[in-house]
Amino acid sequence: MEQRLPEVVMPDCPVNKLLKGQKAVVTGANSGIGRAVAIALGHAGADVVVNYVVNAEEADAVCLEIERCGSRSLAIQADVSSEEQVLSMFSRAVETFGTIDILVNNAGIQRDAPFEEMTLEQWRQVIEVNLTGQFLCAREAIREFKKRGVNSKVSCSAG
Repeated sequence: MEQRLPEVVMPDCPVNKLLKGQKAVVTGANSGIGRAVAIALGHAGADVVVNYVVNAEEADAVCLEIERCGSRSLAIQADVSSEEQVLSMFSRAVETFGTIDILVNNAGIQRDAPFEEMTLEQWRQVIEVNLTGQFLCAREAIREFKKRGVNSKVSCSAG
């Protein structure tokens, strides 16, 4: 049985768009904390890439909520533990939005098992997503930040 998020009544869109003009990538953005962060960024005026691995319908729902407040969004399916998929995601993000100003490196998995029963494959999956994925996404964001430099109209920092 598929687990569904409870329906959430979203507040009205804020008038003050503090992040207007900024472009964000949020990994693991179709559920939990990533979902809430992606929506908050969109409500604050940022255009948001909604990264997900499974449950495209949930990613689409996040995009609809972001767009309801006037920001742009793009759902991209990518496994953050795959270098090829991360490179493709960032390429599409920059192609669509022009740049990236914000990375929320949120994607993570948990494989519940007593330590002595955890398989090496379970361990490797956790390490690949939770550590390697963080590295790959941060590296691509930093490459874009350094390539673009500081845009003082958007922020006092490069990213």
